[in-house]
Amino acid sequence: MISRIEQRCVDKGMKMTEQRRVIARVLSDASDHPDVEEVYRRATAIDPNISIATVYRTVRLFEEANILERHDFGDGRARYEEAPDAHHDHLIDMQSGHVIEFQSSEIEALQREIARRYGYKLVGHRLELYAVPIRDNEGGDAQ
Repeated sequence: MISRIEQRCVDKGMKMTEQRRVIARVLSDASDHPDVEEVYRRATAIDPNISIATVYRTVRLFEEANILERHDFGDGRARYEEAPDAHHDHLIDMQSGHVIEFQSSEIEALQREIARRYGYKLVGHRLELYAVPIRDNEGGDAQ
């Protein structure tokens, strides 16, 4: 069974070594946004001969080919996800590091309106919301 990322690499004409296939599979199977060290840990559980340098090179290659997206969620680590087919934004729990992906037509419309108001046509954006869980005695709005 070929992984989604591996298929995207093949479609782009990339040479796929066995180690690249393992890394592609690890990234395709990720339900989180792993950093390179986490990709390395998961990949070496499958193939102990993969080096951290190979993971760094492969992740950079996939990113340059627009197969992966790189994120900085404020924790000092570059984190990765498969480049999505449909746009989404991120809500980052600053206590746990958990990342929630979401879509909001209201936010999308507001961003287009703001760009239009200033005389621009929006061609892209990235929205990351940083938050902490609300405790029972706290309100939900922060400024």
